[in-house]
Amino acid sequence: MLTEYHTEKYRIVMYEDATFTENSTDNVHPYDVAYIRASDYRIPSIFGISIYHDGVLLKSVCIGSEGGATSIHKTSTIINNDRLVVCCSDSVFCLSIPELSLEWRTQADDTTCFQIFKYQDSYVIHGECCISRLSKDGEILWQQGGADIFVNIDGADGCVLTDNSIVATDFTNRKYTFDFNGRIIE
Repeated sequence: MLTEYHTEKYRIVMYEDATFTENSTDNVHPYDVAYIRASDYRIPSIFGISIYHDGVLLKSVCIGSEGGATSIHKTSTIINNDRLVVCCSDSVFCLSIPELSLEWRTQADDTTCFQIFKYQDSYVIHGECCISRLSKDGEILWQQGGADIFVNIDGADGCVLTDNSIVATDFTNRKYTFDFNGRIIE
């Protein structure tokens, strides 16, 4: 399944590429660059990303990391000015637009990064094990965990940003309210 994003000048196409193997000649999709962290384990999520201008392909890259499998959805990616910021497995990747050069990659959770939210000039990450806040340069400003993982069985949102706080719900439906400096306020 393809997911498309549009900026004023560019069309960005993202898709899951589960069959990609680094250095293989049998890959279905060719990439200019593969930003995949070296691992002794199978990479659970690999995303292909292509950028177009006026229908012409400018560059195609793939990203991948260890940890739990993730998917592309409306809150897993942010386009912010000249940056594409994407949750992929245990990491958050920041790529420049239109070059798709890797600006930074941060392991923001021990297992899986589900969602990313823009907050002022930083990012809040809903991970499986923790809620994190990253600077615009990918530096971890703070991380907070709970008594259980931040996934809930009833399918409700596991993490929501309000005007004043971040509300996260764990597997046992316990709610945690953090301020934007990472302090628990409820």
